[in-house]
Amino acid sequence: MKNITLSLNESTLKEVRRIAVENDTSVNGLVRSYLESLAQEKQRKMKARRELLRMIQKMDAGVGPITWKRNDLHAR
Repeated sequence: MKNITLSLNESTLKEVRRIAVENDTSVNGLVRSYLESLAQEKQRKMKARRELLRMIQKMDAGVGPITWKRNDLHAR
C-alpha cells in the first residue's frame, strides 16, 4: 500500500473524526473505503458499457419504413 497526504480544514477534520468513531473506523479507513468504492464504481460502469455495446452488436433490429412526415410529429 502507498501512503498519501491529505489536507483538510480543522472543522472538516473534526466532523470526519466524529463520523469515523460512529462507524468504528479511522479517518484513514473512511478515505480508503470511499476511494475503493469510487474505483469499483468506475469499473462497474465500464463493464456495463462494454456489455451494452456487446448486446447492441448482437441485436437484429430494424427501423422499418418511415410513413410519417416531420410536421406530423409536431402537430398539436
